[in-house]
Amino acid sequence: MSLRALPPLPLKRCGLAVAILLCGLSSGAVFAHPHGWIDLSVRLVLDDQGRATALHQSWRMDPFYSLVVVEELEASAGESGIEAGLDQLGGEIRDNLRPHGYFTEVELGGEPLATGDVTEYTVMHRDARVEFVFLLPLAEPQPMNGETLRYRVFDPTYYLEVVHEAGDAGPRDAALTVSGGDCQRRILPADPDPERVMEAAMLDRTDEAAPGLGRHFAETGEVTC
Repeated sequence: MSLRALPPLPLKRCGLAVAILLCGLSSGAVFAHPHGWIDLSVRLVLDDQGRATALHQSWRMDPFYSLVVVEELEASAGESGIEAGLDQLGGEIRDNLRPHGYFTEVELGGEPLATGDVTEYTVMHRDARVEFVFLLPLAEPQPMNGETLRYRVFDPTYYLEVVHEAGDAGPRDAALTVSGGDCQRRILPADPDPERVMEAAMLDRTDEAAPGLGRHFAETGEVTC
């Protein structure tokens, strides 16, 4: 389910996770989908026993999306500034994402892993971008034992595109890191078949994509320890 399908906030409070989607604004992409994008960075957290415990994620919203959010917050904040609005926004984003697994799939050795609830999060405005940062814990610590942990972060309806932070040569080294261990890591590009590409291109801004479409356009992060 896309974030735009969630109950809308009042127009004056259209925020980070719902502003563009629920208020019907577009980022000006060539095709109808996606309507905006998120630049993603992930840090796999290992404990002192080398077990995977969490994915620390940073979502940087695209510049136009960010501009709309900040303008809404400034209009409602007045002289008090937007910090309180950003704090409240963080809770709204977290609550909206919770029923959808925070748009994150994780597996270890080919087996899916359950995740817990997000309790640590913040929203920042820096370098003209709005950024949602949060710690997504695994339901249980997972020994790596030489296995490969894989994750995908995506909007199921592909209304938002999620891509790792990248430079001219592809994903940045800092887009996927590991804390607490010496591990191999890589980011695999999405490779959707032409039918899925056509399906996404034909969707109008008011259309609802078939559930799971976004998964075909998701990059895959891999960590082997």
